[in-house]
Amino acid sequence: MEYRLLEKVHSPQDLKRMDLRELEVLCREIRHFLIENVSKTGGHLSSNLGMIEVTVALHRFLNTPVDAIVFDVGHQSYTHKLLTGRREGFDKLRAKGGLSGFPSPQESAHDAFITGHGSTSLSVAVGLARARKMQNQPGLVVAVLGDGAFTGGMVYEGMNNIGELDNLVVILNDNEMSISKNVGAVAQYLTRLRTSPTYYRAKKDVKNALDHTPVIGSGIVRGIQGMKAALRKTLYSSTFFEEMGLRYVGPLDGHDLPALCEVVSSLPTLHKPLFLHVETHKGKGFVPAEKNPGAFHGVSSFNAAEVTDPEMSPSDSFSTVFGQKLAKLAAGDERICAITAAMKYGTGLQYMKKQHLARFFDVGMAEEHAVTFAAALAAGGMRPVVAIYSTFLQRAYDQIIHDVMLGGQDVLFAIDRAGLVPGDGETHQGIYDAAFLSQQPDLPVFSPSNYTELDYWLEKLLAEYRGPRAIRYPRGKEDAALAGQPCTGNKWDRVVETKGAKVALVSYGTEIAEARAAAVLLQGEKLPADVYQMVQINPLPEGLSEALKSRGYKLVLFAEEGVGQGGIGEHLALQLLQAGFKGRFVHRALVSNRIDHATLPQLRQDAGLDALSLAAAVRNEMGRGHEA
Repeated sequence: MEYRLLEKVHSPQDLKRMDLRELEVLCREIRHFLIENVSKTGGHLSSNLGMIEVTVALHRFLNTPVDAIVFDVGHQSYTHKLLTGRREGFDKLRAKGGLSGFPSPQESAHDAFITGHGSTSLSVAVGLARARKMQNQPGLVVAVLGDGAFTGGMVYEGMNNIGELDNLVVILNDNEMSISKNVGAVAQYLTRLRTSPTYYRAKKDVKNALDHTPVIGSGIVRGIQGMKAALRKTLYSSTFFEEMGLRYVGPLDGHDLPALCEVVSSLPTLHKPLFLHVETHKGKGFVPAEKNPGAFHGVSSFNAAEVTDPEMSPSDSFSTVFGQKLAKLAAGDERICAITAAMKYGTGLQYMKKQHLARFFDVGMAEEHAVTFAAALAAGGMRPVVAIYSTFLQRAYDQIIHDVMLGGQDVLFAIDRAGLVPGDGETHQGIYDAAFLSQQPDLPVFSPSNYTELDYWLEKLLAEYRGPRAIRYPRGKEDAALAGQPCTGNKWDRVVETKGAKVALVSYGTEIAEARAAAVLLQGEKLPADVYQMVQINPLPEGLSEALKSRGYKLVLFAEEGVGQGGIGEHLALQLLQAGFKGRFVHRALVSNRIDHATLPQLRQDAGLDALSLAAAVRNEMGRGHEA
């Protein structure tokens, strides 16, 4: 397809020279561009296809970065990136050196704030708007959040602090459930009337005139306002937002560009915070995504011309193995139930929903609630499994400690996307859970390296363990180099034994593949090395430190896809020191949370966790006067 108008857009200023007809053509071009490019690179598709017209209308009348747009999560920011001069970077979307899949101020001044987690945009927008007020700076601040964000309590905390910020606009992108929906011809008429620029100018003129009318003017104003409030409470079910200090407008068709442009053009005339409710369709313009927006929320590359079954099961992955196994185990134990925080497909829990609906709970973007809810279910005699991405589990750290650990509740945490996560960049890395969970000495944490180990330990943790416990596993498929590795049922194993080894490489999870490969490289350099795999990473498995000490290794190198400070490697180093280990200890882990969007091999290489880097680290240490 020829992108005649899109190719002319290098900044939002270019939209201001287009008429309405051209803008509608531009929206069609953007929709085709996103389908064409995201099908090649992967990324978030459904949510972006639903937000095209709203984003075009915003940039047609706003002036970023003087005006600020804050996208909740950031899944719907692709059109924003296109309109702010980043079209040429879409061929490397979510790839090393290319565009981030989320807003990033480091990437563009038009990105007001880094986002990646849900329900945060309103708090951010309130802070930015308040900062402008305190410094007498111009510009509106617009928070764009989906209906799913309203399942997270942080939205209401932010709303409670809006006050009289007349430079704040909140746009609800309602693409799934109806929130405070107006119905009927009268309500639609009032919406059109109240969204007209003429309405706001007339309202302001009448109020000014009455305010200057002696004695009775202010009374008439109060009377009119009272009648309007009563009428709205009769016709609108949305007064919650108005009682929180916002002027409610909507719902509007989020794909009706003329209506959206009319509303957005009136924003500078506001005299109080505005809540604009727009209804959109996730996946708009791409039939498979319209039929199943959840399956096309985040996608890998695909052939857009040959997608025939949007309900198709995802390709094999740790998430799928977990979800299918859990559903099977739940069939034999009616106490087992599953909880997700708005990630049914991502965590593999669609199988629980289909087979055991009464024991499946999607609590929305509410990780804190998910954990406390699970603790109470356990206290009531159930056996809950909380499946949450590692990067989102950290939001519930307080609840893990106070509601699960202190009471010793029978809760199993299934931690998806643990370790380095390709493509998503710094906001979605699973690099903290091993460290913060290891602060709880009574919390067994297991980190299988392949499907067989995941299957075995998931069943064992549900059948034989009680109390708080966790199992963590990476995104995507098992490593081909580890697929054939048998599950011994041990909490640690020496998986590579080399004659005369003076070096021990120790790791867990899929990083063990790099340790194995490093041992092969070292063997070729006459530096024989043994490899140890930990499956239980907290508390440290019994006998491991003693084995490392007793074999007389000159060097122990520990590698992990997690933060170094507080990580599992530091715990092992302390235990070895206490055991009297006389050799050197090297800890290879992440030293920065500034992680680029790239492939997994590239991320490991950047962090010095690939086989070549591990082998080089051993070579350097052994070359410092230690025996080979």
